[in-house]
Amino acid sequence: MTRKNPITDSLLVSEYIEGKEASLALLIQRHQQRLMSFIYSKVKDRDIAEDVFQDTFIKVIRTLKKGNYNEEGKFLPWVMRIAHNLVIDHFRKTNRMPSFKNTDEFDIFSVLGDGNLNAEKKMIQEQIYSDVRELVKELPAEQKEVLVMRLYKNMSFNEISENTGVSINTALGRMRYALMNMRKLIEKHKIILVN
Repeated sequence: MTRKNPITDSLLVSEYIEGKEASLALLIQRHQQRLMSFIYSKVKDRDIAEDVFQDTFIKVIRTLKKGNYNEEGKFLPWVMRIAHNLVIDHFRKTNRMPSFKNTDEFDIFSVLGDGNLNAEKKMIQEQIYSDVRELVKELPAEQKEVLVMRLYKNMSFNEISENTGVSINTALGRMRYALMNMRKLIEKHKIILVN
């Protein structure tokens, strides 16, 4: 007796994109328990968990229909990431996180300093830290260097000037461009740091 290989997520995704609706039903059924458990562990409310679960698959369907899916065999981690982001959005919408307006004076790093964190805020803050770390990696080397010295090592611009061998004005300029580029990267990657 030969054993039939199980249908992979990738194959089911391909079939759904080609118009086979039953393939999506199979994917949902396959991952429903794990995804619901994950969402519920974060929101601690069955109704909210079900709403987030449904919103997750609405987003999955829209992405697949637009042809924007390219995770290549990583369907479940991709869906979990969507669910995770929707949980964060839920907490933001319910005002469990302080809101920050995105203005020219807004410093994206100001959202990182809250010492009074409940579970929701802590989860959101960890996601923000992770997103910001990834964005910093994309900055040009001189801007990244100044930004890290200023914000992570708490150095003055005078100290930065001495350490990098550039004038204070150049260090200030690099910091300004770093923050401007961070804002552009936030928009490019559609990262939500604020309401």
